[in-house]
Amino acid sequence: MRDDRLNAEIEEVIRASMKMDDVPAPELNHKLKAALYQQEAVLRREPAAHKLSLWYLPMVLNLIMFSLLALLALLMIENIYLSYFAVGLCVYVGMAGILLTIVGVKRANIKEDITIRIEKRGVLA
Repeated sequence: MRDDRLNAEIEEVIRASMKMDDVPAPELNHKLKAALYQQEAVLRREPAAHKLSLWYLPMVLNLIMFSLLALLALLMIENIYLSYFAVGLCVYVGMAGILLTIVGVKRANIKEDITIRIEKRGVLA
């Protein structure tokens, strides 16, 4: 019997704590809604994300790499004809990389896919 009475008291305490009679004041509710709408308006005016296109990055890295390789070939190879041949080959591959990048971007339409979007934070000052 003692356990049943203790359980009944605990149930009454739990039920009393679950009842919520507190309702916020209408002024507070209106102030919060106005602040929320103001923040939404500010966020809508600003762009959501900054876009950084990276379609040209493979082309630039290819050109830098083969330019350095051409310079290295010019400095390291003793035979003048062989060094000019290596430099010409490096310049040719660099220009081919530029052409392939431009044609690939136009044909595959991947400019939008190779874009980094930097999201802005939603915190307002």
